[in-house]
Amino acid sequence: MERVQGKENEEVRGTDILTLLGGLALFLYGMQMMSNGLETAAGNKMKEILEKLTSNRMKGVLVGAGITAVIQSSSATTVMVVGFVNSGLMSLNQAVWIIMGANIGTTVTGQLIALDIGAVAPLIAFTGVACILFIKNKQICHISEIFAGLGVLFIGMDMMGKAMEPLQDSEAFLHFMTTFSSPLTGIVIGAVFTAVIQSSSASVGILQALAGTGVIPLSSAVYILFGQNIGTCITAVLASIGTKTNAKRATIIHLMFNIIGTVLFTLVCMATPFVSWMEAAAAGNPVQQIANVHTTFNIVTTILLLPFGNVMARAAVRILPDKREEADEVMHLIYLSPFEPSYPVGHAAAALSEIEKEVGRMLSMARSNAAAGFDAALNAGNASAEKIEAAEQYINFLNTEISRYIGRLMTMEMSGPDTKCINAYYVIISNIERIGDHAVNIAGYAEDMKKWGLSFSEHAQEDIRQMKRVSLETLDVLEFSKGASGREILEKTAQNEQKIDDLQQSYLKKQIKRMQSGSCRPEAGLLFSEMLTDFERIGDHALNIAELYYEMVS
Repeated sequence: MERVQGKENEEVRGTDILTLLGGLALFLYGMQMMSNGLETAAGNKMKEILEKLTSNRMKGVLVGAGITAVIQSSSATTVMVVGFVNSGLMSLNQAVWIIMGANIGTTVTGQLIALDIGAVAPLIAFTGVACILFIKNKQICHISEIFAGLGVLFIGMDMMGKAMEPLQDSEAFLHFMTTFSSPLTGIVIGAVFTAVIQSSSASVGILQALAGTGVIPLSSAVYILFGQNIGTCITAVLASIGTKTNAKRATIIHLMFNIIGTVLFTLVCMATPFVSWMEAAAAGNPVQQIANVHTTFNIVTTILLLPFGNVMARAAVRILPDKREEADEVMHLIYLSPFEPSYPVGHAAAALSEIEKEVGRMLSMARSNAAAGFDAALNAGNASAEKIEAAEQYINFLNTEISRYIGRLMTMEMSGPDTKCINAYYVIISNIERIGDHAVNIAGYAEDMKKWGLSFSEHAQEDIRQMKRVSLETLDVLEFSKGASGREILEKTAQNEQKIDDLQQSYLKKQIKRMQSGSCRPEAGLLFSEMLTDFERIGDHALNIAELYYEMVS
C-alpha cells in the first residue's frame, strides 16, 4: 500500500510540474499577444507618440509606465527602447526616462494578481478572442488581441498558483526558502530564475503564488524580488547584441537602475523594519504584500534617481565609450541591425527609421556616383573608373542587404500603413540601384571615348555639364530627411523630370545637326546619344522614387 501511495505522489508531483510549465507558457504567451496587439494597433505611430511625450523627464517616465502597464513587460519596453536608440529615433537621455517608467509599469502585473483579477480572466480572454474572430475591423482586432493576451496571462498565472500548492507540504523546500544564508543568496536566486525565463512579471507572479500558499515569508521573498529586478535586464542585454554602441548604453542604464535600487533596498531591509511595515500594510495577504514591495521598490528608486538621469546617461558613455568605426572601404550596413525573428513592441517604428536612413545612405552613394560618371565624361575618362565601379558594387551590396532585411520583415505582422511603407522601400531601393547602373554606363562611355581616341566638342561638353547639374538637383530633392512634405518632393521631382525630358530631346536634335555638319564624328555622336538615354532614365527613376514616397507618407 505504501509503495502504491508513493507512486501516486510521484505522479502528482509530475503533474504539478507540467501544470507549472503550462501555466508559465500561457503567461509568457499572453504577454506576447499583448505586445503584438499594441504593436500592430499603434504601428509607426509609436514614433510620433514618443517624440511628443518624451520632451521632458516626467512625460518620459509616464510614457514608459503606461506602455509597460499595457503589455505587462518591462523587458519588452526596454527592448523597444534599445531598438529606438539604435535606430536614432530616441536619444540616450530620453531612454533613461522611459526605462525608469517601465520599471514602475511592470508592477501593475503584481497588483492585478493581488486583486485576484484571475477570477474573470477566462471571460476577458473569451471576449478578446471572440472579437478577433467575428469583428472584421482590423484596428478593433488588434486592440482585442491586447485583452485576449491579458486573459491568457492570468489563466496561466492561476495554473501556476495551483501547481505551487503542494510545495507547502514539502519540509525541504520550506526550510530552503525560509533560511537563506544571506540576502545575497536570495538576490542571486531571483536574478538567475528571472534571467532564465526572461520575464520579471512572470517570476514575480510565481513568487506571489509561492507566498500565497504560505511556503515563503516576506522576509525571504523581498530579496528574491530584488534579484528579479536585476534578472529582467538579461532580455535587454540580449537584444543589444549586434546593435550600435549607444543602444548598448541603454541596457547599461537599465542595469544601473536595478542594481542601485537593489543595493539601496537591501540596506533598508537590513537596517529598518521595512518588511514589518509592508506586512502590516496588507496584514494576512502575502500576495498583496509582495505586490506592494515591488511597487514601492520601483517608485522610490525612480524618485531618487530621476534627478540623476542625465548623470546615468553620461556614466553609461564612460563605461562604454565610442569605438573606432569600421573603415569606409569595407562594405557594411550602418543603420540596420541584424534581423531578429522576435517582434518586440515598437519594432516597426524602429525598423522603418533604420531602413529610411540606410536607403538615404544608398541614395547618397548613387548621387555621388552619378556626379563621378558625368565628371568622367567631361574629363575624357581620366576619372578613376575603379572608384566608380567600387562604389557601384557597394550600392549593389546595399540593395541586396536591404532587400533581404525587408523580405524578412514582410513576414511579420504589421499595421496597414507600416506594410505600405515597407513595400514602398522595397521598390525604392530597386530604382536607386538602377540610377547607380546608369552612372556606371555614363562613366563607361567616357572610357570608350578614351580608348577610341575621341573627344566631345565644346558644345557637347556644355550639354553634359547641364545634364550633371539637373541630374544632381533632381536627386537632391529626394533627400527626404530635409523636412519637405511628400507632395513638395513629388511636385519638384516631376518638374525636374519634365525638364530632363525636354533637355534630352533638345540635346538629341542638336547632336544630329552637329553630325550632319561634320563637326562631330559618328562614333562620338552615338556615345553621346546613349548618354542622353541614361540621363533621361535617371529622371524616370527619380520620379518613381518620389511617387512611391508620396504614396508612403500620404
